Amino acid sequence: MPKMSDTMVEGVIAKWHKKVGDTVKSGELMAEIETDKATMDYESFNTGTVLYLGAKEGEAVKINDVLAVVGNKGEDYAALLAGAQSAAATGGKAEQPKVEAATPAAPTVDTSGIKAKIVQMPKMSDTMVEGVIAAWHKKVGDSVKAGELMAEVETDKATMEYESYDTGTLLYIGAKEKESVPVNGVLAIVGEKNADWQTLLKAFQSNASGTPKAEAPQQPASSSAPSVQVTESHSSNGRLKASPLAKKMAKDLGYDIAKIQGSGENGRVTKGDVENYKPSAVQAAPAAGKTAAPVVLPQVIGKESFEEIAVSQMRKTIARRLSESKFSAPHFYVTMEINMDKAIEARKSINEISPVKISFNDMVIKAAAAAIRQNLDVNVSWLGDKIRKNQHINIGVAVAVKDGLVVPVVRFADNKSLSHIATEVKALAQKAHDKKLQPSEWEGSTFSISNLGMFGVEDFTAIINPPDACILAIGGIKETAVVKNGQLVPGSVMKVTLSSDHRAVDGAVAAGFLKTFKGLLEDPVRILI
Repeated sequence: MPKMSDTMVEGVIAKWHKKVGDTVKSGELMAEIETDKATMDYESFNTGTVLYLGAKEGEAVKINDVLAVVGNKGEDYAALLAGAQSAAATGGKAEQPKVEAATPAAPTVDTSGIKAKIVQMPKMSDTMVEGVIAAWHKKVGDSVKAGELMAEVETDKATMEYESYDTGTLLYIGAKEKESVPVNGVLAIVGEKNADWQTLLKAFQSNASGTPKAEAPQQPASSSAPSVQVTESHSSNGRLKASPLAKKMAKDLGYDIAKIQGSGENGRVTKGDVENYKPSAVQAAPAAGKTAAPVVLPQVIGKESFEEIAVSQMRKTIARRLSESKFSAPHFYVTMEINMDKAIEARKSINEISPVKISFNDMVIKAAAAAIRQNLDVNVSWLGDKIRKNQHINIGVAVAVKDGLVVPVVRFADNKSLSHIATEVKALAQKAHDKKLQPSEWEGSTFSISNLGMFGVEDFTAIINPPDACILAIGGIKETAVVKNGQLVPGSVMKVTLSSDHRAVDGAVAAGFLKTFKGLLEDPVRILI
């Protein structure tokens, strides 16, 4: 499996254009491989016969793991494959091993006669570690055909459709909807209707690398049961039969649970029984002539409620990457206030003749690129034992999308006009929302910008987007009183904060960049020179 982007660790087989037994030529399209942001064509480097495919469509293959074996028709590749898999398992490079060094381990359980296949959870993005079942389109006992939609799986980037690679009967489902399955874990089992899938599953678990989960897999018959079951022992000695949830709900609502008729097994009171219960009317008023009872405040009945939303795969990835950045890179922050009066006037004049509408964000990108050109020491990357000082200026622009954000890149921003930047940013933002960005559009930033000004945010600090060493946080333009020529007059100001990695950028360097950036926006005609 080749590395198709700077952040890729695995590739998902979106589609095979060759199957086992087919002839393939060098340079011929062999497969489509999906990363977390795009689907790429994979062309064969070899000529021969496809002897083995390392994954089914929808499954993942790690970088340098076996994607396929190509050789002479009928050639014995078992030892070669075992050696490559052994090298990958021990962290070695997947180089061509010597045939005599590899000895495949004998399976502990013979499953050769079982006419069924384990369907493993594919790795659908380079950062995916588990997939959440968004929806099943098949249930246990249903027939499924190769290429037929079987499930929808939520990754950290998108909800993907999983199409079956096999034809048969769905014998087992590894997780219910809204539950997660780790990459390479059991997603399902497909095979002949009466196949011994239990033995196949046990053999898979015993041969799987790592420690198997302690929980035994649920039988298909229980696949419709809740993921968390409340069990409570009851005797027939008059003890109340009700689930803990039903008891709590009844207590919160002020109901006497002993008066609620249970519809569950053996008369057990369930949540639904409490919800459907109609308490009796309020007792009649006291008889005439009797002293009225003290005023009693009515009982206010409320229901505590909340919703727990499963964390999306994108949000998990953002959490992991930004945590790594925040806790590994020593951040420091420099804030500056910029008078935007001339920038506002300049934008109005520019938009009278510009072929596209220029936003303040476009002006910020152009000014930042020009300021970086004069302060290249902020245009760096920390590489551990060295610092990379980039001569080109590629600005990553944070774009909010559903479940998180992505950072498409405006390349060579200092060489582009305002109208060029405006057009490109709009196109990239739309692609980001549609999840159609290509690797060349999200990789290679040297400096990043995050703008929350359009949301009315006055100022904030942003977390550095590795491998960049700096990110510029842009606040909103605010009308306020400013001192001009010794007089207090109304003016428009904008606060910006530069977050820098102190391992690569010093305070004076950050301040020098902001000083240049401030000067360009306060006299924007300089941006156009």
